[in-house]
Amino acid sequence: MTAEKELYEIEEGFWLKGQEHFLDHVDERCLLAFPQMGEMHGVHSRAEVAATATSTNRWRDLVMKNRQFLDGGEDFKIISYRAEVTRGDGEPYAALVSSAYVRRPDGWKLAFHQHSPV
Repeated sequence: MTAEKELYEIEEGFWLKGQEHFLDHVDERCLLAFPQMGEMHGVHSRAEVAATATSTNRWRDLVMKNRQFLDGGEDFKIISYRAEVTRGDGEPYAALVSSAYVRRPDGWKLAFHQHSPV
């Protein structure tokens, strides 16, 4: 499997899976940039980020469009895409999303994640 395909599979899990996925795939420290959620802007621990995934049904019907991939070398990659998804309460949500991953001995880990609602 290519790194690009693997990272998009991991990324999908952040939308559709629960805390265990976050604990498995977020780096020890992760920079988050969510303009609509001030408390989630800044550097957070893996546990703090995982604690935000309180329900596995918080999102559904995810579509990732205009996928982009930047190969920053053997151990660093960035993906970006337009997410169109439905919140658990039925409200639609769309954002431009970017995520940076670093390769650690136990696999790819999310080190940066950003949303720009559209």
